[in-house]
Amino acid sequence: MAMNRESKRKLQKEGESSADDGEPVRKSRAAPSPPGKPVEKVAPVLSRQGLREVRSELRKVAWPTRQETLNYSLVVLVTLVIVTLLIFGIDWVFSKAVLKLFES
Repeated sequence: MAMNRESKRKLQKEGESSADDGEPVRKSRAAPSPPGKPVEKVAPVLSRQGLREVRSELRKVAWPTRQETLNYSLVVLVTLVIVTLLIFGIDWVFSKAVLKLFES
């Protein structure tokens, strides 16, 4: 099988070829699980080191102040009310227009 240098190097790096000829080496695959049995998934357990890393990353987060959180919440609520009223208005106008159209 003809391969260029990049393909040979990639296969060697991934451990899928022998170093002398560069031909791919087939690895045996694991047998598929029988159709009746569910595959057990093991949930990752968070170790002490993992908890330390999580805490370390959370310290780096720029948390908003109480005042910023209140301001952002107010902006979201006002925007929600405005968009709701806009959609209600457009729906009301179109429903009146459709009723007028089919009335005549």
